[in-house]
Amino acid sequence: MTEKIYAKKYLPKRRIRFTRKTASHIVLQIVLIILAFIALFPFLWMISTSLKGSEEAFAYPPTLIPKRFQWENYKEAMEALPFARAYWNSIKLAVINVIGQVLTSAMAGYALGKLQFKGHKIVFAGFIAVMMVPYTVISIPLFLMMSQLGLIDTHLSIILMTFAYMPMGVFLCRQFVMGVPDELMEAAIIDGAGFGRIFYKIVLPLIKPALASLGIFSFMWNWNSFYTPLIFLNSEENFTVPLLLNMFKGKYTVDWSLIMAASTIAVIPVLVVYLFGQKHIIEGIAITGMKG
Repeated sequence: MTEKIYAKKYLPKRRIRFTRKTASHIVLQIVLIILAFIALFPFLWMISTSLKGSEEAFAYPPTLIPKRFQWENYKEAMEALPFARAYWNSIKLAVINVIGQVLTSAMAGYALGKLQFKGHKIVFAGFIAVMMVPYTVISIPLFLMMSQLGLIDTHLSIILMTFAYMPMGVFLCRQFVMGVPDELMEAAIIDGAGFGRIFYKIVLPLIKPALASLGIFSFMWNWNSFYTPLIFLNSEENFTVPLLLNMFKGKYTVDWSLIMAASTIAVIPVLVVYLFGQKHIIEGIAITGMKG
């Protein structure tokens, strides 16, 4: 008798709560799907336009699915300008800059996070202050420095500038290094290890999530960089992919089908890197937030 009264009293309420929870979950999923579609729509439109003819690209009303898929747009885009050379230039600069930024940021983060030298707080405050300064403000002094060194229109100017300017990477690595237990470093010092050996043998393996996140962000930033190569590079043979894409824009007319085809080709490396590395990005940012 007691069980029946209990069932009548509590079971209906549980069903109502379950129904409300399910309904709110469904609404949330629908909203997320709509937002995801809105975010992906420009990318879908780029691919659609890359497969259209010049007339269909401006047709009204616009269509998302082309009436006739013109795959030759990709071939024409590759042959219109030295796209292969620009692709190689972007890959070379991105890989070199990623390695340099990850290494220098890890070393700076180790020094600022664990080596309690005199004035380390002031140095770290300087890095944070640099993050607040717009990049366009320091671009003129950087150009003048590279001009005095005779490095304008060379890839070395971009490499040197990128190696030295990565305050976000230093901040990210420092937050991770601060989470490394001091006992491990003290034990290594007792065993006779120096600061360099502690860095390579203990610190680096423990901050792999931060380095992976930094490497992915650095690759995406270097591959998509337009402003920096625009300042330092003048010759077409040294151009990166973003600069070459800008050359598809004519003086009087613009062939949007070829531009979209070239843009689709250009976005493939970034898309592949992000799809395979999104787990490291989320993990790195989440752990950094908890360690802050």
